[in-house]
Amino acid sequence: MHKLTSFEDHLEKHRGAKGTASRARFDADSLSFRLGVMLQEARKEAKMTQEQLAEKTGTKKSYISRIETGKSDIQLSTFYKLIEIGLGKSLNISIG
Repeated sequence: MHKLTSFEDHLEKHRGAKGTASRARFDADSLSFRLGVMLQEARKEAKMTQEQLAEKTGTKKSYISRIETGKSDIQLSTFYKLIEIGLGKSLNISIG
């Protein structure tokens, strides 16, 4: 019988405790992936291609692709531009 653990316990076991270099890298990669998924979903909802979004915001299709697959870090100002200008949506950020 396996003992159930919390997700945080799982992360600490496999990625290290918060504050360690390996955990910081994992958290950053995870955030990039989540932002990419959010962008892709919003773009598809707006019925836009990566190329159309890139043209509208002055970026490249390949950059949009890298963001959506979590393979590129993205600055908040760029994410804002893609969401607000490119997709005509509102970007809301909260700290919890």
